[in-house]
Amino acid sequence: MIDTKKSLWGKLGAGLITGAADDDPSGIATYSQVGAAYGYATIWSLFLAMPLMIAIQAISARIGCATGKGIGSNMRQHYPRGVVYALILSVVVANIINLAADIGAMGAALKLLVGGSAVLYAAGFAIASLVLQIWIPFSRYSPILKVLTLSLFAYVATVFIVHVPWVEVVKGIAMPKAKFDAKYAVAIVAVLGTTISPYLFFWQAAQEVEEIRSSNDRKPLKRAPAQGLEAIKRIGIDTSIGMVFSNVVAGFIILTAAVVLHAHGKTDINSSSEAAEALRPIAGRFAFFLFAAGIVGTGLLAVPILAGSTAFAVAGAMGEPYGLEQKPRQAKLFYGVLVFASIAGIALNFTPIDPIKALYWSAVINGVAAVPSMVMIMRMSTNAKVMGKFTLNTSLKAWGWIATAVMAAAAVVMFVTWGS
Repeated sequence: MIDTKKSLWGKLGAGLITGAADDDPSGIATYSQVGAAYGYATIWSLFLAMPLMIAIQAISARIGCATGKGIGSNMRQHYPRGVVYALILSVVVANIINLAADIGAMGAALKLLVGGSAVLYAAGFAIASLVLQIWIPFSRYSPILKVLTLSLFAYVATVFIVHVPWVEVVKGIAMPKAKFDAKYAVAIVAVLGTTISPYLFFWQAAQEVEEIRSSNDRKPLKRAPAQGLEAIKRIGIDTSIGMVFSNVVAGFIILTAAVVLHAHGKTDINSSSEAAEALRPIAGRFAFFLFAAGIVGTGLLAVPILAGSTAFAVAGAMGEPYGLEQKPRQAKLFYGVLVFASIAGIALNFTPIDPIKALYWSAVINGVAAVPSMVMIMRMSTNAKVMGKFTLNTSLKAWGWIATAVMAAAAVVMFVTWGS
């Protein structure tokens, strides 16, 4: 029997971890950029993103829970291999660029805090993360990731250190004061693209699979339909809390940048570490410390998820064994991709490639990959051959397709405003 009397913390897992990982150092950079540039005028987009993010992530989790397979494996089974491989390749490229940016941001943040070499710190973080993923089984590694989600409270605390004019904030959200031009449209697309990313789909489904494999009680719902009601309820609670947490923290990051940077004329921010450094002379050392320490904490959570999601996607699409509960000799391709993605992420930090431009291309690729990924996910989740009796209800189906349509519109805006 599944323990239904767990505490709320005990019931939280894939949804909480995935939501928290969305506020990675690259995401912090994006939120800081739009907050510094537009003040409170982009916060409304998080209210738009939140229900869409909850829907697509809950759907991804259901696919993993119902089938006992990750999204890559299900795509391989139900779609042409060439289409799947092209899609997975785009996800791999975007993930590695994002991974490199996150690793670099962690190194830069630690350098701000203690001095030393940012690049060496970055490499150390990535290697430590890789070693933990290889040598610690998922059943013991997942609780570590769960505890790391608490690092996001650094950004909650930062807001209460700086002076926030809450009446102005509410007015700014309800009646955004911004020039509605191509650059503002790109800023909104950047927020949507940061909150709704393909690597999150693959990870949350894969973590559901891992939790099934590491449990003596849980089974794929297609094989154990009696577990369905409790599992769907758990996924709903877990995902809703995780994504709300993610968007609230994102809102606090935008708010901090708006109050401290935008209000003092600092409107051009290129990275999360630059945002942290800019806080120091205006908001004080403690706000700077919290913001910079938060970058390191969220990076420790996001880096293994980015690398892991890449490995899950590739191994699943290739029909090879995968999973952090597996020994490296049992899942050679999976661990090979994990190592490759981590090393590639480290290596990019030793090249003259501009990380900001690279992150822009990562956003472009993610924008291209998100829509077909979401279309496939929606079609699989409404197909009884895939889901058995656990196809989506009408409400979740509607929200999933709305999320897909919004991301498609965002992709169109991105290309229409190209170079603006």
